[in-house]
Amino acid sequence: MKKFRGKKRYFRNLWDIIESFDLEIDNESWFNFSHTHLDFYAVGEHTIKIRREHIKAHIALYDVILKQLETFGKPYQSWICIHKNDPGLDAVYIHSPNPYNNCFPYKNEELNWACEIPKTFKDLIDLDKFNFSYYEFGEVYYIQSKDKGIAL
Repeated sequence: MKKFRGKKRYFRNLWDIIESFDLEIDNESWFNFSHTHLDFYAVGEHTIKIRREHIKAHIALYDVILKQLETFGKPYQSWICIHKNDPGLDAVYIHSPNPYNNCFPYKNEELNWACEIPKTFKDLIDLDKFNFSYYEFGEVYYIQSKDKGIAL
């Protein structure tokens, strides 16, 4: 694998994206499984350290989104998906009633809420603040706020 150069600049730009993120919510806003990938090119495949930084970034973005959704005034769901084997698919999701989709609220009955958090990022998840689950079929970890939005 080719050496990852420019890490400082890359992560500085990544955190700038998070700090300036704006949902642009207004009275007409809605979300249809809208999501944001922070590691679109799967840079997190290089090392576990880089993967952990991306997971931290997704959690920080999730906090920013939850803060902005406080003014939304409509029901919503929001969560983070961390893919076990493909960091390029990791994303923060928002879903609400919308004109194109009638499956709100989204429910996934196959989520395992009693799963173990992988030790590689266990210290990044605050279990007082978040619920954590695992979807075996897609090999995806779900992180969701305990007290904001509608549960999955």
